Amino acid sequence: MKSVVISCCFQCRLVHCQLRGTHCVPTSCRTRRCFSIKAIRFLSVCTMVLIAAAVCTKAGKVIFSRQFVEMTKARIEGLLSAFPKLMSSGKQHTFVETESVRYVYQPLDRLYMLLITTKASNILEDLETLRLFSRVIPEYCHSMDEAEILDNSFNLIFAFDEIVALGYRESVNLAQIRTFVEMDSHEEKVYQAVRQTQEREAKNKMREKAKELHRQKMENAKRGIKGTGSFGGSGGFGANNSLSAIGGGSNFKSGPESSSVSSDVPRSSYTPLSKPSMPTKAMKLTNKGRDVESFVESLKSEGENVAAAANKTSSSTQKISAPPPENTDVIHLRLEERMVVEVGRDGGVRNLEVQGLASLRISDEKFGRVRICVDNKDQRGIQLQTHPNVDKELFKIKSQIGMKNPAKPFPISTDVGVLKWRFHSTDESSVPLSINCWPSENGQGGCDVNIEYELEHTHLELNEVCITIPLPIGCNPVVAECDGEYNHDSRKNVLTWSMPILDASNKSGSMEFAAPNSNPDDFFPLQVNFVSKQSYAHLKITEVLNVDDDSPAKFSSDTGLFTSKYEIV
Repeated sequence: MKSVVISCCFQCRLVHCQLRGTHCVPTSCRTRRCFSIKAIRFLSVCTMVLIAAAVCTKAGKVIFSRQFVEMTKARIEGLLSAFPKLMSSGKQHTFVETESVRYVYQPLDRLYMLLITTKASNILEDLETLRLFSRVIPEYCHSMDEAEILDNSFNLIFAFDEIVALGYRESVNLAQIRTFVEMDSHEEKVYQAVRQTQEREAKNKMREKAKELHRQKMENAKRGIKGTGSFGGSGGFGANNSLSAIGGGSNFKSGPESSSVSSDVPRSSYTPLSKPSMPTKAMKLTNKGRDVESFVESLKSEGENVAAAANKTSSSTQKISAPPPENTDVIHLRLEERMVVEVGRDGGVRNLEVQGLASLRISDEKFGRVRICVDNKDQRGIQLQTHPNVDKELFKIKSQIGMKNPAKPFPISTDVGVLKWRFHSTDESSVPLSINCWPSENGQGGCDVNIEYELEHTHLELNEVCITIPLPIGCNPVVAECDGEYNHDSRKNVLTWSMPILDASNKSGSMEFAAPNSNPDDFFPLQVNFVSKQSYAHLKITEVLNVDDDSPAKFSSDTGLFTSKYEIV
C-alpha cells in the first residue's frame, strides 16, 4: 500500500506537469485544480501538510515552535499541550495520531523534535522530514539543553523555514540549508573592507593632526608665547618643570629682565578725557561672586545649611601649592621619564620616544651651594641638556651639575629642573616590553586569540603592568589560559590583563582566549601601562658635594619611569 501511494503521488505530479507544459513544484497540484482523473483520485492520499515544528522537553514544556500554515495561536498551543498526554510509557513509537492530526517525533537526549502534520500526509515523507529537522539542530547548538536551544532559536527558525514553505517540504539538503542561513554576501564583505579602510585612514589623519597640534604647541613654547615664573634672586631658574615643556633644543625660561625693563620705562602723564555718562541699552554682565553671595543669603534665609558649600567654594578659588615629598632629606633629587611607544601588530617600531627630567629640591638654604654627580652609563646616544644657568663645561668634563657662578645657590623650597634628556628610535631592540598578539579566525564566526609578552630590557623591573585588549560590543571572551590576572569589563568592552611585577626572573607570559562574533581587527590597538623605579636612560645620581670643601652632603633620590602612550596598533 505504501509503494502505491508513492507511485501515485509521483504520477500525480507528472500528470499535472504534462497538462500545464511547465516545470512546477509539488504545491502546484494542491493549490490549483487538476483535471487529471488520477490526480483527483489520489489527491487526498498524497497531500502532505506540515502544520508546525517544535522543540520541547520530555515533560511537555515547549521551548520554541514554528508554524507553517494559517492557524490561530490558541489552536497551535492546544495541539502542543495535548502531545505529552498522548505519549504512552514503556512503548517505543515515532508517531502518534488523533482524530485530526498526527504527531511525528524523535528523541534528542532530553528533548523531543516534534512535527505536527495532517493525517492525510505521507508518513514516509514525514519521517524523512523529521530526520532532516533533527540533523539541523546540532548544526547550530553545541549541546542539547534548553538554554542552548533558546540562544540559537532564531538561527533554528531560519533553518526550519528553508526546509518547509507554506506547509510543504522543500527539496533541500543540509549543506544547502547551511548556505542559505549564512547568507554570505560578497558585496557585504567589500563594504566592510571599504569601511575598515576608511576608519583606518581617519585614525591616521587624527593621529597626524594631533602630532601637528603638539608640534605647534612646542614651537609656541620655544618662542616664549607662554610665560613662565622665575626666581630672580636664585639665578633665574624657571618654576615650571613639567615634562610637557621638554622639547628638542628648548631651554628653561627665566624672566626677571622683563620686570626690570618695565620698571625703568617712565610712565606717561597723559590722562584720558572722561566721557559723559549716557544711558545705554547694552547687556551688562553682573559680578558672579556677588550673585553667588546673594543666592547663598537667600538659602540661609529659608533655613538651608550652606556653610560647607560656601567654604568649599571659597577654598576652591585659592591656589593650592604642592607639598614637598615625604620622607626625603634636605637635598632631594627626582628623575622622571615619560615613554611614548607605537609598535605595529606585524612587527616594526613606528615611534619610540623617551623624555626625562631631573629636578632638584633643597629645603635648607645652608645646602644651596652644591654640585650633583651624575653617573651616565648609556651607550645609545641619548641627548642630554642642562639648564642655561648650569656650568656646561663642568658637566661635560666631570659629569657634575653646578651653577655657572659657584657663589650663587640653587633655589630653595622649590622643584628646579637642572637636567633633561631625550631619546628617539625606531629600532626594535629599544622596546623594553614586546607584545605579540595573534588573533585567528576559528571558523565559527569568532576568533582564537593568543597574546604573549617578554621583557626585553632585563635591567628594568616593571610594576603594575596592565595590558588592555579591546573587544567588540557584546563579546564575552572565554579565557583558557592566563599567566597573571584578568578582568572583563563588559561596560567598556575591554579585557584587562594585569601582572604585579616583571623582572629578569619573571620576564615572559602568555594568555589564550576565545572571542565569539569577532574578527582579528577588533583586538587592536592594545594599550600597555606600567611603572618602574629604574631609569630607561641608565642615569643615576651618585653623590652630592658641597662647593666649598667638596665634602659629601646627605641627599635622597627617587626614579620613576611612566608610560604616556604604549600601543600595539
